[in-house]
Amino acid sequence: MSRRSGTCLRSCLVIFAIVSALGVCGPALYWRVKKTLRLGDSKSSCPPCICDCPPPLSLLKIAPGMQEMEKQFVDLLTEELKLQEAVSEEHARHMNITFGEAKRVASQYQREAEKCIAATETCEEARERAQALLIKERKVTTLWEQRARQMGWEGE
Repeated sequence: MSRRSGTCLRSCLVIFAIVSALGVCGPALYWRVKKTLRLGDSKSSCPPCICDCPPPLSLLKIAPGMQEMEKQFVDLLTEELKLQEAVSEEHARHMNITFGEAKRVASQYQREAEKCIAATETCEEARERAQALLIKERKVTTLWEQRARQMGWEGE
C-alpha cells in the first residue's frame, strides 16, 4: 500500500509540475505562435494598396492669415525672451548687491572677532600675572607666618 501511495504521490507531483510550467510559460508561447502565424498570413492575404488621393491641402490656402499669426507669435516669443532676460539681469544685479553686503558684514564681524581675541589674550595675560603674583604673595605670607610661629606667635 505504501509503495502504491508513493507512486501516486510522485505522479501527482509530476503532473502538478507540468501544469504549473504550462501555466507560467503557456501564454507567452501561445502569443508567440499566434504572432508568427499572423505575420505569415498577413503577407500573402493583404493586397497591395492603390491610392488615388488628392494632394494634401496647404494650411496657408485654408487660413490665409496664418503667416501673420505666425509672425505675431514669433514677436510674442521674442518679447517674452527679452522680459525673461531683463528679469534675470535684475536678479543677478540684486544677487551681486546682496553678495557685496554679505562680504562687507562678514569683514566687519571678522574685525570685531579679532578685537575680541586681542582683548581676551590681554585679559588672559593679566590673569596669569595676577595668579603668579598671588602665588608669590602666598609664599611670602607662609614664610612670615613660619618665622612668627618660631618666635612664639600662636596665630588666630
